[in-house]
Amino acid sequence: MTLATGVPAVEPVRGWGKVPEELSARVPAEQRGPGLDRDAVRLLVSRGTEVSHHAFRELPRLLRAGDLLVVNTSPTLPAAVDGEVGHARVVVHFSTRGDDGRWAVELRDPDGRGTTRARAGAPAGTEVRLPGGVRLVLEEPLSARGERLWWARVTGAEVLGLLREHGRPIRYSYTDRDQPLSVYQTVFALPSADGAGSAEMPSAARPFTPGLVAELVSRGVQFAPITLHTGVASAEAHEPPYPERFAVPEASARLINAARAGGGRVVAVGTTAVRAVESAAGPDGVVRTAEGWTDLVVTPGRGVRVVDGLLTGLHEPEASHLLMLEAIAGRAAVDRSYREALRGLYLWHEFGDVHLILPEEGPHAERC
Repeated sequence: MTLATGVPAVEPVRGWGKVPEELSARVPAEQRGPGLDRDAVRLLVSRGTEVSHHAFRELPRLLRAGDLLVVNTSPTLPAAVDGEVGHARVVVHFSTRGDDGRWAVELRDPDGRGTTRARAGAPAGTEVRLPGGVRLVLEEPLSARGERLWWARVTGAEVLGLLREHGRPIRYSYTDRDQPLSVYQTVFALPSADGAGSAEMPSAARPFTPGLVAELVSRGVQFAPITLHTGVASAEAHEPPYPERFAVPEASARLINAARAGGGRVVAVGTTAVRAVESAAGPDGVVRTAEGWTDLVVTPGRGVRVVDGLLTGLHEPEASHLLMLEAIAGRAAVDRSYREALRGLYLWHEFGDVHLILPEEGPHAERC
């Protein structure tokens, strides 16, 4: 499998400006005070250019019977492993497992505050020494777009076993400290049959708790599980996503099609869920069971065929994910929402607040 595709370049920074450093969520919600749980985050809701402010715990009353949430079941891997190149310490981020046994990896320089500096200038043939006598050798860049991610071959151990024994979750310097892997698992995460998972947490689902899921079900909201194993995002790179493994099972395809036929809204929980569902949809908007690799990048030009709404975290102004948000809601709606998020001091990143995009309501509103 070659992961080099013609992916569109990231657009210029949006007009609503830079996100202040103090709006980075540094610890999970449940660690911010006594008695708090994961759902103790804020929820920005936009319907077109109308914006309202809520607590995430209010989600059940913002949805309605017949709505369907598409959720990603991919578990998060402990994908960061310490190593050495020559006499220099490095951290290897294991991103994506290829069909030929190689892994797409990223080398980063540790700085004591996470692993935030991408390592530049590592040529093909670079050897990284990993724990337990394991060796990793960079073979070729992942794509012609740059040398941040490389295809690499590991000898001396099976990678998933190496991660279980010596890995830890990937984190960046906007967080205060390392966290246990459990902090990076969502309530929907399920073990994969082959041990595969995501290099970085599908974080839009993080605020869900079992109690909140039960309340949603009791109100007639349904859930359709899909799987998409996310690769390394790299906080400073803001590249469009590379091809990733996904699966939309038959039962979920039926649920999605039935919800649409019955007038329910299909709301994806996370950009990963959008990518998977839209990859499984035909030009007629019908979702069919599918699995394999997807290189789909959802942009305003491509549009969406299935998804009516999206629950997602807040993205940096350079982030390619904003193109997907614009495909669902339109540029004006996204810009208005983000100005409100900045004005309201919402928190960014994987432990931060969340944004619910719903279709406009009223007699003149069109289905997305």
